[in-house]
Amino acid sequence: QVQPVESGGGLAQSGGSLRLSCKHSRYPSDKYAIGWFRDIRGKEREGVSCIGGSDDSTYYRDSVKGRFTISRDHAKNTVYLQMDDLKPEDTAPYYCVVAPLTTGWRTLSPYEFVWWGQGTQVTVSS
Repeated sequence: QVQPVESGGGLAQSGGSLRLSCKHSRYPSDKYAIGWFRDIRGKEREGVSCIGGSDDSTYYRDSVKGRFTISRDHAKNTVYLQMDDLKPEDTAPYYCVVAPLTTGWRTLSPYEFVWWGQGTQVTVSS
C-alpha cells in the first residue's frame, strides 16, 4: 500500500465530534510528516493540520485552532485528527497526506505533500 489510508469519517451534528485516522505504514515518522487536507466546496484545497519532526511539532490552519487536535501513535504508524465542536463549514472530504521532512511541510502548502490518500467524507449537519 503506497498511499496512506484514512478512516473515521461520517456524519456529525453541529457541535459534535469525529476522529479521523491515517495509517501510514510506508512512511516512517523519522523521515516523513503527515498532514490533513480538505476540499471545501467552492474553495481551494485547504491544509487543515500537520505533524512531524522528532518533537512531533504540530501546525493548524486558523479556522480549526482550538477545535481540532492532531496526534500520532508511533508504534501503530497512525496519525489521528480529533475534530471537536464541528461546524457545517467543516463539511468536506478529508485527505491524509505525506511529505518528506526535508520539504516545507510546515507551511501546509499542498505542493509540499507528495502522497495522498483516497479521502474520507466528513459531513456536519446544522
